[in-house]
Amino acid sequence: MAKQIVVTSVIDAVTADLRSRVLERKIIPGSPITEQIVAEQYGVARATAKAAIERLVAGKVLTRTSHKTAKVVTLGPDDVRDIYNTRIYLESEILRRLARERSVPEACRIANQQIAELWSRGDYNIVEPDMRYHTTLVKRLNSPRTSTMYGSLAFEVKLCMSQLQGTQQLSPQIIVAEHAAIMESIKVGDGEGAAKLLDEHLSRARELLASSLGGEPGPAAFVPPTVFTEKWIGLSVPAPS
Repeated sequence: MAKQIVVTSVIDAVTADLRSRVLERKIIPGSPITEQIVAEQYGVARATAKAAIERLVAGKVLTRTSHKTAKVVTLGPDDVRDIYNTRIYLESEILRRLARERSVPEACRIANQQIAELWSRGDYNIVEPDMRYHTTLVKRLNSPRTSTMYGSLAFEVKLCMSQLQGTQQLSPQIIVAEHAAIMESIKVGDGEGAAKLLDEHLSRARELLASSLGGEPGPAAFVPPTVFTEKWIGLSVPAPS
């Protein structure tokens, strides 16, 4: 019997499109995703559909218990808090290490400027440049294993952020200002200051996201941004036109 070979590029394309549709909420949390549905929608063989589903399960885009249909992952308040607390633990230490070298990636500045430009046009769809800012800081550590660990969170983080994408609950003005302050703290070698700003930055987002998913927002959601105090008053923060 001839062994069936599935073209990897087709699997990649189907997997990427399904992941994108989940992030854009074109496929809502809890939706069933079967081999038949995928095969029919994309005009591919069942083997290709199965392989794409397996990749999405491995990437935590879909969840599946034994012998049951795969479904789009559904995140609750506790999931959001666990994901964001993990980010805080990991990213805080990375900022401390970068501050020792006073190393600020130019790609972070570019990503932050793109957020500011989107905001100036009244566009709140800032998930991509926001995640690029944080991922660039992690990559600057030049640790493949750390990047892999962070990458395993990437989809879940994007899925969390997409819950509020297009709304005004997460203020781009505050995001841009806090990103800029974090970079400035790294530049002057203040690792603890950078870590403290990051904690405030991610804790606020964590609680607003948890609230959007039916949880009670914690105190961090209502803490006035440190970046708007006297210490940071001279920091350049673009204003919307």
